[in-house]
This record gives sequence, C-alpha cells and structure tokens, in this order.
Amino acid sequence: MDKVIVREASLKDLKDLLRFEQELIEAERPFDPTIRPSPLHYYDLEKLIKDKQIGIYVAEYKGKLISSGYGMARKARHYLDHEEYAYLGFMYTVPEYRGKGVNFMILDALKMWVNKQGLTELRLTVYDENIPAIKAYEKAGFQKHIVEMRLREK
Repeated sequence: MDKVIVREASLKDLKDLLRFEQELIEAERPFDPTIRPSPLHYYDLEKLIKDKQIGIYVAEYKGKLISSGYGMARKARHYLDHEEYAYLGFMYTVPEYRGKGVNFMILDALKMWVNKQGLTELRLTVYDENIPAIKAYEKAGFQKHIVEMRLREK
C-alpha cells in the first residue's frame, strides 16, 4: 500500500490502541473458550508505550491507525542456545487492510527493533485454528515450533 507510515506508538495513539485491543480480543474469542467475558484487557497499553525496553509500533494510513504490534525481550529457557529472545505480540490489523502487506511493514519495524536490541530469536504465539494468521507469519519466515495443548477437567 502506498503512503503507509510505520512509526513508534505514542500516548496520543492510546484511544485507537485500546480499540484495537478490544477488536483483537473479540477476534480471538472463537479460538479460545477460556477468555473471560468483557470487560477485560490483555495489555497495559499505556505502560507498554512508556516502557523504553519495549518497541510498540503502529501503521498509519491517511492519518488513521490501521495496525499495531510490539516486541519485548524475554528470558529464554536455560537449556536453549540463546539467553533472551524477542517476543512479538499485539499483532493486529484493521480487517479492511488485511492482506495488503501492512502486517509485514509492522514486522519489518519490529525486526529492526529486535536487531537494535541485539536479539536473534523472534517468537510469537498464534491460535492453531487461526489459519490466515499462521499463513501470514509463515510467509514472513516464521515456522511452527511448539504446539501448546490444554485439557480442562470438570
């Protein structure tokens, strides 16, 4: 898409990001019966924006926010060949802009942030039944790695 601007998020973006968060929660509900009823929040978005150790990016088109994502360093398990990795989250694109490369632009900005942090391993989580998201991440070079399984006892 032409004229999409990807930039670091600021507090002036908070209202739109809070809306993105609620839309993301609603989009994920069909994949996860354990998500509590609303109102709820996945993130403390104001804290994420203010935290200089976290890279939170937005895509803007014609003055309107259309996508988001963040990266943060996390400690790796002690037996892995890296001490930290970049965890990517809050990956959201407004539905009418999906499939247009906007998520790739956010991922590119996050990859640059990851490189500045000196990290080489990137990870994210996606619901197994979210086939469009999985295909998009695979197209960006991600590979399935671990399947998390669950069982709810009565």
